Amino acid sequence: MMRLHNLRPRPGSKHRVKRLGIGESSGHGKTSGKGHKGQKARAGGSIRLGFEGGQMPLIRRLPKRGFNNAAFHKTYAIVNLDDLSGFEGGTTINEELLRSSKIIRGNVVGLKVLGDGELTHALTIEAHKVSASARAKIESAGGTVALRETKRPDGPRFAKAAPPASAAQPAAPKRSAKKAAARKPLSQKS
Repeated sequence: MMRLHNLRPRPGSKHRVKRLGIGESSGHGKTSGKGHKGQKARAGGSIRLGFEGGQMPLIRRLPKRGFNNAAFHKTYAIVNLDDLSGFEGGTTINEELLRSSKIIRGNVVGLKVLGDGELTHALTIEAHKVSASARAKIESAGGTVALRETKRPDGPRFAKAAPPASAAQPAAPKRSAKKAAARKPLSQKS
């Protein structure tokens, strides 16, 4: 019977690797199929994808227009009721507990609970988003749902702006008439 562990390539479809640079008698000639000199003839000489020999590459020549939501996209950790049914009744389920039990991982802005599966005992769910079917199943099992506020993403782009410098600063003190007279130019002094 054919299984993954006993799959073999078709006979004749795989060739041994062509060993280059092992002398003139190797059957590949003096330059081993690499031509004469140049960057691609050197050991380790490779050209990155999109490189056009120093010419302005196509990706930089084309105009960039329109809006891309990738910078503002929020990624939520998705958890189904099947994942939560393993916890004991009366447990408070939140992001910290799920991270410590290795159910969710990675950099996410919040937790979203979906209604795939069944729940037979009461749980207290603290999440940032809950689907309607998940909420109905949780509440029918005697549990409760508490919505949390979504975290702001990290980074300088999302940092809160400082309050504007308004009239809260004290006004500059007024100069006395004697000091103001001393600062007049010589042409105005009498």
